[in-house]
Amino acid sequence: MDSQARRPTQHGRNIVAGILLGLGTVAFLDEAVFHQLLHWHHFYDKSTSDAGLVSDGLFHAFSWFATVAALMLVFGLARDGTFRVSAFAAGWLTGAGFFQLYDGLFQHKVLGLHQIRYDVNLTPYDLVWNIVAALLLAAGIALWVVTARRARRSDVHP
Repeated sequence: MDSQARRPTQHGRNIVAGILLGLGTVAFLDEAVFHQLLHWHHFYDKSTSDAGLVSDGLFHAFSWFATVAALMLVFGLARDGTFRVSAFAAGWLTGAGFFQLYDGLFQHKVLGLHQIRYDVNLTPYDLVWNIVAALLLAAGIALWVVTARRARRSDVHP
């Protein structure tokens, strides 16, 4: 296999940049809104408030690093003239939906790191959180499929 075949496609780089920004955006919004502004929970609620604040800081660092990595990829794509809004949007929706669904199902329910909110009926919160996540993820995957087909056609018929 030659080096040209092993390099990521421009479509793939746009998708990865979008996924990273989707992860970073939703993680940032979750941390800023639910952790800091509303004080509904910390990233890790099974210990002291100090441990919760440290976990929030690490969570915030994750969102920041994902965002910076995404922007570096976008700048490279823009410099090369290969940035594609539709592929990037497909990645963003996929990353945002995946993170939110992962958070709502795995972190909240399987690991029990925290809940969306405490001392309330969680069912409406869980339903809204996970339905929005599933819709974002489904839209991202659908757009990803469409953009991948377009990218393959443009590779075959320049």
